[in-house]
Amino acid sequence: MRISGKSRHRAHAVRWGAGALVLAGTASAVAAMGAYAGGPPGGAAGEKPTIVLVHGAFADASSWNGVVGPLQRKGYKVIAAANPLRGIPQDSTYVASLLKSIKGPVILAGHSYGGEVISQAAAGNSNVKALVYINALMPDVGESSNSLSAKFPASPLTKALNQVPFRNGDGTSGTDLYVQTDKLRQVFAHDLPVAQTDLLGATQRPIALSAFADKLTAAAWHDKPVYVLVGKQDRSIDPGLERYEAKRAKARKTVEINSSHVSLISHPQAVKDLILNAAEDYVWKR
Repeated sequence: MRISGKSRHRAHAVRWGAGALVLAGTASAVAAMGAYAGGPPGGAAGEKPTIVLVHGAFADASSWNGVVGPLQRKGYKVIAAANPLRGIPQDSTYVASLLKSIKGPVILAGHSYGGEVISQAAAGNSNVKALVYINALMPDVGESSNSLSAKFPASPLTKALNQVPFRNGDGTSGTDLYVQTDKLRQVFAHDLPVAQTDLLGATQRPIALSAFADKLTAAAWHDKPVYVLVGKQDRSIDPGLERYEAKRAKARKTVEINSSHVSLISHPQAVKDLILNAAEDYVWKR
């Protein structure tokens, strides 16, 4: 609500000067009250950020489907990025280029291996206002997921992987990792129906084995607000590791839920709530 009386004030400045000052003060107060009662403050400080979601290994952008819709209904623009899963140098560069194409503030969320990717991709990008880690890996500079994970007991996932050689068009070769389909539900998504985990097993996207040895050259979580979701029943990343990462990054908020590794599929409401919390904290400058 805003009361304008500029033309009146100019025409009767002398006669009504004192009254105009009172009216102007009242208008400012009413306008401020209206802004906070009806929504976030206007201008850059109140601009709703774009929410960018980065999936992890053995998945694709559709793993965020249960989160995207609710965020959109809250009025946010959402982009579920395609993570190449070829290794930190390539994947973080790819995501960083996507981020640079977005105008305005960004809230960046990563699941699992996607946590590594966003940590490096967001470095030096002032538009990224917060990082949200969902059952994620968060290595520091000079660390790889292998060296970080070695601080805690090996997860059951490590014994349920198949190695499959591949060859690139330029003649180079490498090795892809897949989750063994008969073990995927047990080690990856035990809180989902069998029919759904059978589908995940058949449609999984492999990750290059070399990705787990790639060391980060930048870690944006050192200088950006961090929000963490820990899956207490995670069998792919040790929950103790997820807690350790949150403490090391001085997370602004850490949420623990009874979830498998794929909380973004099995508990999309909790994941959405944490991402929304990060977005609203930015909008309201809390």
